[in-house]
Amino acid sequence: MTDLARHPEQRVALGDELGRLMRVMHALKALATDDSGPDARERAAHVLLFPLTRSGPLRQGALAEMVHADPSTVSRHVTLLVDQGLVRRVADERDGRASRLIVTPAGEAALERLREERNAHLAQATAGWTPAELDSFTTALQRFVQDLTDHLPTPGAPAGSAGDDREEKKDR
Repeated sequence: MTDLARHPEQRVALGDELGRLMRVMHALKALATDDSGPDARERAAHVLLFPLTRSGPLRQGALAEMVHADPSTVSRHVTLLVDQGLVRRVADERDGRASRLIVTPAGEAALERLREERNAHLAQATAGWTPAELDSFTTALQRFVQDLTDHLPTPGAPAGSAGDDREEKKDR
């Protein structure tokens, strides 16, 4: 039995804090852009540069799966990125009928601007933290995000089932 199962008050507190975090993230997003305007769509598309850079060339469907987004939404975002010259399509060397997405130098520059903006905000928010606190939080957050990812429901699986058949679970 896990500690959270033995201590439901901790599970409730965690859920409450996650709710607060989601509201704060939504507020930050709203401050950055009007959620309904073209800037919001552009910003949402630009976020795809992070996984594309981290993972290298990907098929569009694999990108949608990786970011847990609807393929049609990712398709619209990719079209915008291609039109802006931030991503280009190249033939998939294993299947010439398919294409893979590659971040261009302009996309790398846009990604760097996003990183700088994000890191400046994080620096302000954590200005009072010690390096040890930052390390501890980062380590716990990495584990938490990985565990959440590992327990996402598998498409088509019954509600409440986790993606136990996922190929790679990160070693700790």
